[in-house]
Amino acid sequence: METKSVGYDCVVLVKQVPDTKRITGQAMNEDGTVNRAALPAIFNPEDLNALELALDIKDKFGGTVTVMTMGLPAAADVLREGFYRGADQAILVTDRRCAASDTLATSYILSCGVKKLNPDIVLCGRQAIDGDTAQVGPQIAEKLSLPQITYVEELISLDGKTIVAKRNLGNGWQEVKAELPVLLTVLDTANEPRVPAAKRLMKCKAAKSRLEVEALAAEDDCIDVDATCEALEEKDLLIKQWDLDFLEADLKWCGRDGSPTKVHRIQSVVLAAKETKQVESSQTAIESMIHELIVDHTIG
Repeated sequence: METKSVGYDCVVLVKQVPDTKRITGQAMNEDGTVNRAALPAIFNPEDLNALELALDIKDKFGGTVTVMTMGLPAAADVLREGFYRGADQAILVTDRRCAASDTLATSYILSCGVKKLNPDIVLCGRQAIDGDTAQVGPQIAEKLSLPQITYVEELISLDGKTIVAKRNLGNGWQEVKAELPVLLTVLDTANEPRVPAAKRLMKCKAAKSRLEVEALAAEDDCIDVDATCEALEEKDLLIKQWDLDFLEADLKWCGRDGSPTKVHRIQSVVLAAKETKQVESSQTAIESMIHELIVDHTIG
């Protein structure tokens, strides 16, 4: 890829998600929402690939990388990890009125945040592992009237205001050209996310949001919230905290009121084995088992 000293401002939309590899019986609440307290929280995997692509753009062309997430105050953890990997700025959109937002409400709220930053390139993972809808990125592009390239597997070129990317179609590839500003959704096959740099980790582990500073001040009277936040901001370590009022969001499009998706019913499915048969690991035994399954019309 040709390197030019243009500089592009990138916003990477990331999400703190429950680790779906550790699902338990307490993973869902009775109202159909995810019981996030029952599962460990991690950085959504494909969002790491989106962050890596943004950092690669910054390394080659210059510019800035801002990570943004919407969530509870604890979501500041993934923003800190963004700092560790090379992001310049972090923004936490947190507001009780965001609760129970589906993809439509989430994309609206995040689009309000992106609009405040006016970036050249918006990047996000193809989908989050807690929903698997792959809807939020395209919905944000629609709300902001941005061209979008989904399922991005490779950035082919970036020259001035023109970007060319390769997108995976499942059974082939497509080279797509678009004019900036643009939104990209990135696949896990696009790159190998870099590990957090030790030097940045040591520097940025002190990064905090105002809510976190306030929580510390509640336990220690010696902590001055305003002074601490100002000191963090001077070091570029303050995680900016935006609410719906700051975003000038229309509340009818936020939270439960702005979410047409409703969970009708949750059903717990338990698969119980009635009969078992042990098959030895030999070619003859496996062929015999397949023959039995065909005769019983279980397969074939």
